[in-house]
Amino acid sequence: MSLLDIASVLIVITAIFAYANHRYLKLPTAIGVMLIALLFSMGLIGLGYLGFGTEVLAERLLERIDFDETLLHGMLGFLLFAGALHINLEDLWKEKFVIGILATVGVVLSAGLVGAAMYFILEWLGIGLPWIYCLLFGALISPTDPIAVLGIMKSAGAPKSLETKISGESLFNDGVGVVLFLVLLEMVGGGHGGESGGSHALDAVGIARFFLVEAVGGAIVGLGLGYGCYWLLRTVDNFSVEVLLSLALVMGGYSLSYALHTSGPIAMVVAGLFIGNHGRRLAMSDRTREHLDIFWLLLDEILNAVLFVLIGLELLLVPREPSYLLAGLIAIPVVLAARFVSVGGTVQLLRLRQEFSNRAVRIMVWGGLRGGISVALALSLPAGPERGVLLALAYAVVVFSILVQGLTIGGMVRRSLASGKAVA
Repeated sequence: MSLLDIASVLIVITAIFAYANHRYLKLPTAIGVMLIALLFSMGLIGLGYLGFGTEVLAERLLERIDFDETLLHGMLGFLLFAGALHINLEDLWKEKFVIGILATVGVVLSAGLVGAAMYFILEWLGIGLPWIYCLLFGALISPTDPIAVLGIMKSAGAPKSLETKISGESLFNDGVGVVLFLVLLEMVGGGHGGESGGSHALDAVGIARFFLVEAVGGAIVGLGLGYGCYWLLRTVDNFSVEVLLSLALVMGGYSLSYALHTSGPIAMVVAGLFIGNHGRRLAMSDRTREHLDIFWLLLDEILNAVLFVLIGLELLLVPREPSYLLAGLIAIPVVLAARFVSVGGTVQLLRLRQEFSNRAVRIMVWGGLRGGISVALALSLPAGPERGVLLALAYAVVVFSILVQGLTIGGMVRRSLASGKAVA
């Protein structure tokens, strides 16, 4: 099948699933289409056991789709830019300390806690993974997914300050998580992550330089791209040209970031914040703002739906060993506990500067959803038995996060608001 054929099949499947969800299930689109895709995948697996061969045909199609490449180097730039485009920079700046610490120290702390816990749990289950692979799992599962978080938090009716904390953290911490993942993956690639346990340690200066180039470099690239696009937007008043410029910013800017070995996700977040705030106020007419918002809203909705359908269909490629399933079920509370420690520790530290309620901590923990980025990072691991284990663990956590946490976070927020107690 050609690339066009594969894209056509995905769009047709997504459209049918979205229609079925809207018509019958009436769940949030992302959650609904993923649930239907999961049920569809289970049906194919069941037919496969009966000898119909449909599972094999579907697996062949999915193997043609590089999920890692499709998301991390395809959809992610568009989705992050679209999400950042509608975040108020002033609101974000008010929560800068919370967001900054959660997106950096919080991710590293959570990754370490998850990695340590899973090392002993997997050993106890008789699976056993080297330390470095357990830390890789911690790194890929600790960042909250902006794609999963943004739409759900808006529909939940959360207070603005709380929505800004969770959304802002999710926009930035995936970039930090990806950088941490790449550092650990470099250690694996160096030939030290095998049976020996992955004892190789990168030079501290080298790690600091890597983080600096990736994270800070990505922010600088995003700021430069955002300003360049803003300057061009100021010189024209034609909504079709201006929408095209924003599209060029994302596609060209994301590719440029990777060519410069900086973080593409962070670059797109910074560029989106710049265009969505400074550019929106000073370089666009009302007509342009309206068309720009509609274009990016539609693109965001379409790509989100396709992504979550892909997550559901990826069940066909996840190893289904009973021991892996048990490990995945255990990983769910482990990841939530690490999230609680990282968020709770951050809040305790920042209570010296501002007030937090206990309900806010609970909502921030439960609202920290995991999504496609975690699955994509697991699929990007080098081939080997460790990859299958980490993919199964990540998939279990992501499915629980989206279906259970995603469907209940709105009710949690509404009950907190109805009680009259502060949740900010």
